[in-house]
Amino acid sequence: MIRTISLASVAVASFFFAATPDPINPDPNSKRTIEGTDTVFIEDMTWMEVRDAIVDGKTTAIVATGGVEQNGPYLVTGKHNVVLKGATDVLARKLGNALVAPIVPFVPEGDIDPPTVHMKYPGTISVTEETFAALLTDICASLRQHGFTDIVLIGDSGGNQAGMKKVAAVLSKRWQSSGSMVHYIAEYYNFPDVTKYLEENGVKQTPEGYHDDFGMTAMMAAVDPNSVRAKQRIKAGKFRINGVDLAPLDETIKWGHRLIDFRAEAAAKAIRAATKK
Repeated sequence: MIRTISLASVAVASFFFAATPDPINPDPNSKRTIEGTDTVFIEDMTWMEVRDAIVDGKTTAIVATGGVEQNGPYLVTGKHNVVLKGATDVLARKLGNALVAPIVPFVPEGDIDPPTVHMKYPGTISVTEETFAALLTDICASLRQHGFTDIVLIGDSGGNQAGMKKVAAVLSKRWQSSGSMVHYIAEYYNFPDVTKYLEENGVKQTPEGYHDDFGMTAMMAAVDPNSVRAKQRIKAGKFRINGVDLAPLDETIKWGHRLIDFRAEAAAKAIRAATKK
């Protein structure tokens, strides 16, 4: 009798243990039971939301590279990452079939020891070209594994361009028979066009020797005014850059949105041409 009860208890326990989902290996085909949210950022989505978005046709992934570097006395070290947060959101929505991978903040910024370029200034984080290429390669491979067929590389900093171009060429050749492609979109890095656009619309600058300008400040302010230290600069009477007054802040923010849209539109046009979509 005791043995019978014992065996029954083991059977019941085994049933419950077997029925408990494995938190590390849930069923990939599990049904999503709640609505998603309005975002294009993969890191702000659940894995089920990403899966379902891919099934619904969002098979383009945007991989944007920024940086952590010195940007003069007023802009945060993550300047390029701040701009990309706003630009990739607009870009993905323009395309309609894209999601945005987490922005890559670690890029070549100069030699570490002895320090060169931006690495001479506290707060900068640099990686070698080899590390940068390896990081991008693994990110692209991860996205491809999950069903993204077009992976787009854009960069907000000049030092990122050569590495992205090289990785895109290598991976596209490696994956050419699989239906997946990696596209380096140089058209996003269009700061000369931004300067021309500003001048055509009455904004002319006189460089003051800072790693900063009106266009960059405006785009950052549109995403996060604190990233350009707007409040502190207004208080200190330093809310200007390159001879251009940044007050009122609301007007600078409007300029920022215009410039973000200008750059996103240039990138979207190039991406559509590259992917034929």
